[in-house]
Amino acid sequence: MTVQRTQGYPVLIIGAGRGGAALLEMFLEDNLVMVVAIADSNPDAAGIQLAKKHGIATFTDAVEALQACKNYPDCIVYNLSHDDSIAAEAFKVFGDKRVSSGLEVKLFWQMVTNLKQIKGELEKSQYQLQSIIHNAMDGIIMINELGEIHGFNPAAEQIFGYSQQEIIGTNLKMLMPEPDRSAHDGYLQHYLQTGQSKILGVRGREVTALRKNGEEFPMELSASEMMLGGHRYFVGIVRDITERKQAEQRIAHLAHYDYLTDLPNRALFLDMLEHSVAFAKRNSHRLAVLFLDLDGFKVINDTLGHDAGDLLLKGVSSRLQDTIRQSDSVARVGGDEFILVLGNIESDENAAHVAAKIIASLSEPFDLMGSRVQVGASIGISLFPDEEIDPDRLVKQADEAMYLAKKSGKNTSRFYRDVVASRNKTEIA
Repeated sequence: MTVQRTQGYPVLIIGAGRGGAALLEMFLEDNLVMVVAIADSNPDAAGIQLAKKHGIATFTDAVEALQACKNYPDCIVYNLSHDDSIAAEAFKVFGDKRVSSGLEVKLFWQMVTNLKQIKGELEKSQYQLQSIIHNAMDGIIMINELGEIHGFNPAAEQIFGYSQQEIIGTNLKMLMPEPDRSAHDGYLQHYLQTGQSKILGVRGREVTALRKNGEEFPMELSASEMMLGGHRYFVGIVRDITERKQAEQRIAHLAHYDYLTDLPNRALFLDMLEHSVAFAKRNSHRLAVLFLDLDGFKVINDTLGHDAGDLLLKGVSSRLQDTIRQSDSVARVGGDEFILVLGNIESDENAAHVAAKIIASLSEPFDLMGSRVQVGASIGISLFPDEEIDPDRLVKQADEAMYLAKKSGKNTSRFYRDVVASRNKTEIA
């Protein structure tokens, strides 16, 4: 007799109904088992049809099936039929009792059914988990204790610019700029030795990361630790917050700068003036505050429209910045009003000279959407420390001097001392 060798343990199934089909299906997925044949009196039984699809021998007679398998002396027979004579027939062929049947097979079939159900549920859960990870909008990265990347979902691919094939197995530090890149291995070893970490368990920690193209960007990181199969892993949920940081910067900028001209607003200017006054006080310098109001702006705004008025204000802003020194400051404080601070002016004449330069610069025509227009400027000047040392009072005095300049015919400048002299003259009169 020729003994057949198989790649799996040889099995013969008697009975190809629901139980036999389920048993065959399970064995087909197991490399340790090789189903050599299946038998059932019903040629249309589910197990028979499944066996034919996989090239497994089928029989309608159990005894014939046993005879066909006699070349497999170590074959195990599963009797899922109701024929108790199968055991005796198997003994004739194989010479010993190797048949599982009756309650034994029923219990075995129930175990198989339960295992298949559990397997199905596990596969479903695993599929759902993989779908969640695959479709998550945040990047998910998993590393081992050596810092090697074991997981990298599509969102992480999009964030960093690496494909899974490129990144899996590499060290996480390649996603970090210096100095974090050089320090990463040390941080990881320190945690493994001491259990102390500043990152694990912290939600939404802001860090700087590195894309494949070398671009650094702000990233939000939430990291945690887990054990899987007796091994320690670290999982990071990452989010590119570039747009959020840019929005925050824009909001912060708008809180301190004029939306139209991008000049400092009143709040920022007063803060700048306070620092300028403190600096001038420490260094015994003189400074001047100029309060400027445009002459003729309302007429242009009313006749040509607000768009033209906005263009004019932008043009005035540009000319003001071109006229003063880089160390000086200018702000738009509302409507057509601007404030300037001139540091270390040395003399009153220098402040008057700058005011004259501004008036001359603004007197040149502006081109507003094809219309050439001209405006003037009335400027009031207050001085530190001659007239006032309080920043708020310096602004108020310059404002009062500006109104005197308007009363004096516009397109000119006046010092606050001229306001005081005008009051004294009125009182004497």
